[in-house]
Amino acid sequence: MQSTVLLINGSLRDGSVNAAVLKTLQHVAPDLVITSAYEGMSQLPHFNPDHDHAPLDLSVARLRHEIAQADALMFCTPEYAGGLPGSFKNLLDWTVGGIEMDQKPVGYINASSLSAPTGGEDAYGSLRKVLGYVGARLVEPACLRIPLSRRDIDPFGIIADSAIRLKIASALAELVNAVVQDSVI
Repeated sequence: MQSTVLLINGSLRDGSVNAAVLKTLQHVAPDLVITSAYEGMSQLPHFNPDHDHAPLDLSVARLRHEIAQADALMFCTPEYAGGLPGSFKNLLDWTVGGIEMDQKPVGYINASSLSAPTGGEDAYGSLRKVLGYVGARLVEPACLRIPLSRRDIDPFGIIADSAIRLKIASALAELVNAVVQDSVI
């Protein structure tokens, strides 16, 4: 069975470790798993609940459409100043008023470096809380904290360490398994 997984990077930084994690995920994805990267985070307007109604800003409508079309979502985010990066939190805020994530299988990877004061624990917990508000179905085995640095990325922008690549592949497999189980029910 073919499954589509939307990848959402919580970092706007060019060449971020988070982008490398998602690129690695695309690299290790089996043939029956179609991955697509959401690319519109920097175009989203600042969240304002007064504007969360039809007609939606085109970039918000596109975000919600991409989420609705996916069978599952995989987030990868850094921790910034003890929480989620502001632009990523803004993206998540735009999903609260929609129903697109309701009961959708979701996984996430936090790729904070070892030097981060909490090792990404605060971002990990913040994302878990926000995903609860939108009704996403967290697939626990697809939720990881992997300490990484730029040294772990090869010249092609992929994580070089085979053990880490295996963890990323396993998280994706667990997420896709949840999609397959949903379709059987």
